[in-house]
Amino acid sequence: MKPAPVAEAVASSSEPNEVLAILPVTRIPVGMRDLSLGVLATLATAFALSWAQTLLVPLLLGVVITYTLSPVVYWLERIRIPRVVGTVIVMASVLVAVAVSGYSLRGQLQTIIEQLPAATAKLTTSIAQLRTNQGGNLQKIQSAATDVESAAANAVSGTTPPRRTATHVIVDPPKPKLSDFQWKSSMGAIGAAGQATMVVFLVFFLLLGGDTFKRKLVRLAGPTLSKRKITVTILDDINRSIQKYMLMLVATNLLVMLLSWIAFRFIGIDNAGAWAVAAGLLHIVPYLGPAVAAGATAMVAFMQFDSAPMALLTGGASLAIATLIGTVVTTWATGRIAQMNAAAVFISLLVWGWLWGIWGMLLSIPIIVITKVVAQHIEPLHPLAELLGE
Repeated sequence: MKPAPVAEAVASSSEPNEVLAILPVTRIPVGMRDLSLGVLATLATAFALSWAQTLLVPLLLGVVITYTLSPVVYWLERIRIPRVVGTVIVMASVLVAVAVSGYSLRGQLQTIIEQLPAATAKLTTSIAQLRTNQGGNLQKIQSAATDVESAAANAVSGTTPPRRTATHVIVDPPKPKLSDFQWKSSMGAIGAAGQATMVVFLVFFLLLGGDTFKRKLVRLAGPTLSKRKITVTILDDINRSIQKYMLMLVATNLLVMLLSWIAFRFIGIDNAGAWAVAAGLLHIVPYLGPAVAAGATAMVAFMQFDSAPMALLTGGASLAIATLIGTVVTTWATGRIAQMNAAAVFISLLVWGWLWGIWGMLLSIPIIVITKVVAQHIEPLHPLAELLGE
C-alpha cells in the first residue's frame, strides 16, 4: 500500500520550513472570524460593564443630574451671580427641597412603619387560610381519586386491598436569623448613603467646572475644524436631549403623584399622600416601578378594608394611572425628544436591567438617547442610529 502524497513528501523533507510549506492550511472565512470576534467583544464588554457597576452607576447619575441642573446655574451666571455661588445655591436648594419633602411626610411614613407588624400578621393569616382551603379541596380530590382507583382494582381482581395508613413527612425549613438580616440591611444602607454622597459631590464639581470638560473634549477631537464642529454638535445635542427628557420625567412623575393622591383620597386610603409620593417615585423605573406600586397599594387596601374588591380597585387605579401617563404622555414625549422606536427602548431597558438591575432600568433611556445622538453624527455608526430610530 503506497503512502499518501502529503505524508510521503513530509517524510522526504529534511527542513522544518519545507514541512510547513507542504502541510495544508485551514483558512477561516473572514465573515465567520469577524462574527466570532464581535461575539467575544460583546461578552467582554458586558462583563466589564457588570463588574464596573459600582463606579459607572454613580458617574452616570451624576452626569444626568448635572445636565438637568446646569440651565439653572447658567441662568444665575447670566444675572451676574458668580458660578461658585450659583452652584452652591442650586445644590443647597435641591438638598433642602429633598430634606423638607422627607420631613413633611415623616408622620405618614412613621404611621406606615408602625402598621407593618399588624399588616404582616394579617396578611400571613389570610395566606394561611387560603392555603388551608386549597389544601382541603386538594385533599378531597386526592381522596376521591384514591376511592375510584380502589373501586376499579376491586372490580378487576375481586379482592379488597388492605388499607395503608398515610405517612406525612414534615421538613422544617431553616429559619432566617434576624441578626443576618439586620447586618445586610445596615451594610446596604451604608453603601447607598456612600453612593449618594459620591453623586452629590460629583454633581457639585461638574456644575462648578461648567464648560471645562466640553472645551477639553473639543480640543481632543482633533486639529481639524470639521472634527471639532462635529464634537460640539454632539455635545450640544446630548445636552438638549437629556435636559428635555429629565424635564419630561419630572413633569410626568408629578402628574402621577397628583392623580394617585386624588384616586387614593377618593377611595379612602390612609396616608394617601405618602403612597402617592411612593407611586410617583416608583414610576421613574419603567414597567417594574408601576407594577410594584400597584401591588403595594393593593396590599395596603386589603389590610385596611379587609376586602379583595377594594384591593383590586386600589391596585387597578394605581396601575391605570401609571399606564395612562407612561403609555400616552411618556412614550409620546420620548419619541418627540429622541425619535426612537419603542422596540429599541424596550430592548435597552431589558439589557441594562439585566446588567445593573434597578439602576440600569432607570438609566437605560438616557444611555440609549446618548448612544443615538452619537451614532447620528459618526458615519461608521449610522446603521446603529437607523436601527434605533423610528
